[in-house]
Amino acid sequence: MLLELKNIQKRYGGVSALVDGNLSVDAGEVHLLLGENGAGKSTLMKIVAGMVERDSGEMLWRGHEVHVKSPAEAAAIGISMVHQEALLASHLSVAENIFLGREDRLPFGFVRRHRMIEAAGRLIAEHQFPLQPEWRVEKLTPAGKQLVEICRAILHGSSLVIFDEPTSSLSGTEAAEVFRIVRTLRERNMGVIYITHRLEELRSIGDRVTILRDGRTVHAGALRELTVDRIIQHMVGREVLAIYTRQSLPPGEEMLRVENLNERGRLHEISFSLRAGEIVGMAGLIGAGRTELCRTLFGVDPIDSGSIYVGGRQVEIGSPQEAVQAGVALVTEDRQITGLALRLPIACNVTLANMQSICRFGFLDGHAQNIATVDFITRLRIRASSPRQRAGRLSGGNQQKVVIAKWLFRQARVFLFDEPTRGIDVGAKVEVFNLMDELARSGAAILMVSSELSELLQVADRILVMRGGRITGELPGRTTQEEIMRYAALETQSVVENGS
Repeated sequence: MLLELKNIQKRYGGVSALVDGNLSVDAGEVHLLLGENGAGKSTLMKIVAGMVERDSGEMLWRGHEVHVKSPAEAAAIGISMVHQEALLASHLSVAENIFLGREDRLPFGFVRRHRMIEAAGRLIAEHQFPLQPEWRVEKLTPAGKQLVEICRAILHGSSLVIFDEPTSSLSGTEAAEVFRIVRTLRERNMGVIYITHRLEELRSIGDRVTILRDGRTVHAGALRELTVDRIIQHMVGREVLAIYTRQSLPPGEEMLRVENLNERGRLHEISFSLRAGEIVGMAGLIGAGRTELCRTLFGVDPIDSGSIYVGGRQVEIGSPQEAVQAGVALVTEDRQITGLALRLPIACNVTLANMQSICRFGFLDGHAQNIATVDFITRLRIRASSPRQRAGRLSGGNQQKVVIAKWLFRQARVFLFDEPTRGIDVGAKVEVFNLMDELARSGAAILMVSSELSELLQVADRILVMRGGRITGELPGRTTQEEIMRYAALETQSVVENGS
């Protein structure tokens, strides 16, 4: 047995993240770790990777109990982790991040940068990743950053590699490459623990499965013995319908109109509108310009030409502050970097975009802030010990709910959701869909960017398709995935967001 975890427990303040975590992995096995957000998956794996210390329980590595107190100690015995939210040095190059902590050095400490670039280039070419070793990591999309993390794990020659949602921001082609890498690791007699919420991925790579619910291991066994419906029932403790059906509303007044928008050679003649009560989907492959459009509409990136109208009135949006004042909200793709202040309490994050509403005579009313936050914790079913708990202590799904709560508290009327269900389990996805429907029924207009075509077909009233920075098609919400892909097909894909 390569790794065995017995009765692992971990508490954060008054919240039990793990009550009874059990898992075992053999060499040459791909072990799937499943569960809803907040079930304890990431906490359990952070304990294995040395990022978090367990309160109790046993961790056996090759039959001997170990206490791994840091990622460096984990790496030293042969354990590495590819994180859902890339943990990279953004100001360094791809090559420098791949070799970070293991640089090729000359005497007196000088780094052999040229040799690192060559080695990184060979590794990237071997796996045909759309990366260049000299590119700065800060200019990569989340997909590109994920690929750099995978390169790090492969290079370090670990005996056990933990993948935490590795394909959550990747295209179909890139995801297929990740599956190929995982199979290669298995063929090399390495152990792989693979966390995913994409249930359609399971049969492609998995051998055995462990399912957590509310911090406990509720099932462990061979994947071939489980149906998808049975897996979902284990995850959520109840039967969940696989298909979400939304009843569309008659569209109301125009809430957002974009005319001939152009931005730095990346967006070309973009024109569309959103109406009250509508959820408009935005499809397209990585590099199509969907995230760039959201950033531009929110004032993060400058507009070269074109016009934006909110509520029938032309507005100048040159900054996120001006976008917020105009009633536009952006739920970003990367919640930990651009959506939350992780070190601040939940209450501060929820009220951050509308602080003036809870200030009295220039002073923050902490009581009013807590009341508002408790209301959103209840409405959105955020699992937290209190409004004062740090946002960084929450699971990925609960962090996403806090981001949404922030804009609900701001009472925005135009919502830009960029991959709103990225890294969220099947049960939480339905909650997000219900929340979006509630917003639409209250008179808001929603643009929903998603790489999950099935989600767009379930939720959207109509679907815009982007390719190469242009809108190439507008389809009804009840179209087909094949029709969407016909408009979205790209000859090449790029993981560079802002240039190399």
